[in-house]
Amino acid sequence: MLKIESKLWKKGADFVAGIDEVGRGPLAGPVVSAAVIMPKDFCNKKIRDSKQLSPIQREELFSVIIDNAITFSVGCVDAYVIDRINILEATFESMYRAIDKLRIFPDHVLVDGTEIPGLPIPQTGIIKGDCVCFSIAAASIVAKVFRDRIMELYDLEFPAYNFSKNKGYGTKHHIKILHKVGPCKIHRKSFNPVKLLTRKKFKQR
Repeated sequence: MLKIESKLWKKGADFVAGIDEVGRGPLAGPVVSAAVIMPKDFCNKKIRDSKQLSPIQREELFSVIIDNAITFSVGCVDAYVIDRINILEATFESMYRAIDKLRIFPDHVLVDGTEIPGLPIPQTGIIKGDCVCFSIAAASIVAKVFRDRIMELYDLEFPAYNFSKNKGYGTKHHIKILHKVGPCKIHRKSFNPVKLLTRKKFKQR
């Protein structure tokens, strides 16, 4: 998992940041990206793609990562902006924000998936990077835990939608409630079925 970072370190890139996002697919809530720079001498074999971990494992490793990271940060883009600029652009914007908030300017950025357009830092896009790259895997855990916590807070404000369980994704229960009471302010109005419902009788809650 550290092969990619090791090659960059040997070339003089001392601060290598991994970046990953979560929340591109949900019907509600923000898209969240995390950027993480881990020390060269740190390794934890339990850190891997957040989707391969249980919620308890993610929480435990989240603490390990933030306690040991040289620096980490999170960038969020809310539903209103997603609707205005589209989810792809919003995803890149969340990545820009995460990188911009790092306390140390990275020498190189490792991105899960495609490279970030216009980023003025050397970067490498890695397909399924969260499965093969330690720094990206660490970022995926931070992003996932951070976003889940946001959705749990929204659940307190909008309990009808059960955001603490579905995290904004389009589960059967979530869609059933949408048809019953309509969307709330954190729903993505450009996403179906929210888009169709918004055009009907429901007003924004």
